[in-house]
Amino acid sequence: MPMGDPTDELIRCPWAVSDPLHRSYHDEEWGRLVHGESAWFERLSLEAFQSGLSWITILRKRESFRSAFAGFDADTVARFDAADVDQLMSDPGIVRNRAKVLATINNAAAVIALRDTGGLEALMLSHAPAVSPGAGQVTSPASVALARELRRLGFKFVGPTTMHALMEATGMFDPHTDDCFRKGQP
Repeated sequence: MPMGDPTDELIRCPWAVSDPLHRSYHDEEWGRLVHGESAWFERLSLEAFQSGLSWITILRKRESFRSAFAGFDADTVARFDAADVDQLMSDPGIVRNRAKVLATINNAAAVIALRDTGGLEALMLSHAPAVSPGAGQVTSPASVALARELRRLGFKFVGPTTMHALMEATGMFDPHTDDCFRKGQP
């Protein structure tokens, strides 16, 4: 039986059919290259917040995350202080994990520091794998290398599994299953 939306008969990656929010994220965004510092910083941050949780939780809270973290403007987030952290920790619209909140603020400063050497987007794309990893993989040599480099540069919550998910989500390689209607689409 095809894994698709019964209303459109399209075949999708199996994870994308469990919820309408998953479906729209899959169809419109997942696996498509992103551009710009704030887009990359947002994806990096959301993947870190997702660690240990379901992606649907993050998708449901995404607009609240955008609001709470100033549209993922690195300059603004890097200036967050203890009062901002307290406010974030009382915000039911986001995942209230102090370590992840502090990591996001830390990572904003690390994003700023990258500007002199080409920026976050250039760094991320320099680690794009030449060949798409096999379906079902949760890490890859490229995600291990990216995680290592980001940690060296002071980033937090950037392990190989999280970076592999980021690579999939941001279109650093085509993550769609062979029978998915999005396979091979930019």
